Amino acid sequence: MHNQARRARVERKTRESDIVVELDLDGTGRVSIDTGVPFFDHMLTALGSHASFDLTVTARGDVHIEGHHTVEDTAIVLGTALGQALGDKKGIRRFGDAFIPMDETLAHAAVDVSGRPYFVQTGEPDYLVDFTIAGSSVPYHTVINRHVFESLALNARIALHVRTLYGRDPHHITEAQYKAVARALREAVEPDPRTSGVPSTKGVL
Repeated sequence: MHNQARRARVERKTRESDIVVELDLDGTGRVSIDTGVPFFDHMLTALGSHASFDLTVTARGDVHIEGHHTVEDTAIVLGTALGQALGDKKGIRRFGDAFIPMDETLAHAAVDVSGRPYFVQTGEPDYLVDFTIAGSSVPYHTVINRHVFESLALNARIALHVRTLYGRDPHHITEAQYKAVARALREAVEPDPRTSGVPSTKGVL
């Protein structure tokens, strides 16, 4: 078993956003999210809670223009933090997957903590390309779902596949995807009591 603390703190500042993410993979689902995009806050809260990560995200961006930069940049920083927190990846399960229903929707996510970044998304209805979840202030455009998961996967250096098997409500589809990714990540990064080394025949991930 690998007993090193699996935590990371990552900051990223550009002309478009200023983001800080603190992540503990061995947490209990304690989450504090403030991105300025309320629906995205809701999704990241679900992600941290259902992955059982302790997650703090503070983001300030040009949301007066649109939330896109803040959302995508936050996903980049979250992915970077995930990759750093995983460290040498000794003693983890490596693979994880989850089916998540939300009312009429069913989503599936599969993760391989492989060190080979890749992302696949299938099954989203075409209308999510131009659907907006308005909320009380800065809207969330569901076309960004793909960018969030892709940025997370590429910067964490994991392979991530996200499928929408069926669904109708864009809110339900989006939330089911985030929760499926959360549960798949939880399984993949969990310590495996039967493995002490790196879970790869190559000896490195």
